[in-house]
Amino acid sequence: MGLADLSGLAYPWDTLGPYVERARSHPRGLVDLSIGTPVDPTPPVVRDALAAAADAPGYPTTHGTAALREAVSAWFARRRGVPGLDPAAVLPTIGSKELVGLLPSLLRLGPGDVVVHPRTAYPTYDVGARLAGATPLASDDVEEWAGRDDVRLVWVNSPSNPTGQVLGRAHLARVVEAARRTGAVVASDECYAELAWDEPYASGGVPSVLDPAVSGGSHDGLLVAYSLSKQSNLAGYRAAFVAGDPRLVADLLATRKHLGMIVPAPVQAAMVAALSDDAHVAAQRAVYARRRAALVGALGAAGLAVDHSEAGLYLWTRRAGERDGAADCWDTVSALADLGILVGPGAFYGAAGAGHVRVALTAPDERVQEAVARLSGG
Repeated sequence: MGLADLSGLAYPWDTLGPYVERARSHPRGLVDLSIGTPVDPTPPVVRDALAAAADAPGYPTTHGTAALREAVSAWFARRRGVPGLDPAAVLPTIGSKELVGLLPSLLRLGPGDVVVHPRTAYPTYDVGARLAGATPLASDDVEEWAGRDDVRLVWVNSPSNPTGQVLGRAHLARVVEAARRTGAVVASDECYAELAWDEPYASGGVPSVLDPAVSGGSHDGLLVAYSLSKQSNLAGYRAAFVAGDPRLVADLLATRKHLGMIVPAPVQAAMVAALSDDAHVAAQRAVYARRRAALVGALGAAGLAVDHSEAGLYLWTRRAGERDGAADCWDTVSALADLGILVGPGAFYGAAGAGHVRVALTAPDERVQEAVARLSGG
């Protein structure tokens, strides 16, 4: 398997065209709740840091500045319950999607190697495995792959995109234990961790795979991918990082040096500002909480139920009364498009998601209120 296997692979969102046009034709216009791109302003503290670092004539380091790596380490201790992360085991990345897509290749996986990813998942896990020539395996059950010597990489995604499900420490610890028995790497995509809504996560935090209660106090074989796109409205900056096992990070660093995969110096300075300021994150979380509450109520009034969604930027939604997976997500996409509301089909995230749609919280307040009015019959 290899690149040839991807040549005919359509980008899922490109297939939404007819529904986009139908929703756009609504007399009061389109309400786009499909792709979760931030729409609120980038915080001034971040923009000021970017501007102050704009004079950057030299090449930045691939490993990132010491200030950035120390800011990541401090953020993990302060916000994620992960003390003592070695700053040397932090590496900035050009957004998190490139890391997700390229990690199997950067780890030099290939034919005969298996990459495990969640059954309902962001498609880049699957694409990245196939790009490397490895075999993707969709599984949420540790027992389905535990003990297999061909499993070389295990992805977990908590909070999940698209479902918003959070994995507890006990489950994550089982994943880590099973992977370590066969020498597999565990890569945890935790990009929505600062956006928890339900208890115990809203007050106690979303568990990280680097949490001592999960990792056993060792980061061996563990990597966390994180992005500032969601918590700090920095999607346009492509500001992210990977952290964890010092040996794995050093190997990724060496390869990325050869490839010139470097985060620009002004963006690194902006990341330091974003990671060091919790106030703007709390303010943005409050905005999303308000939009979420409005949409949850309106979806319920329209005969739709929300599953999981205890964290993240999406509501994992199905027709109420339908057992999980019984409905066709495209019927719901179509019905909502008739109201001028565009959502993401769950089928984009694997067969297990085919009964749901993903509803994003990232539209402006005025558009969210318009969606609420339409869902409520107004």
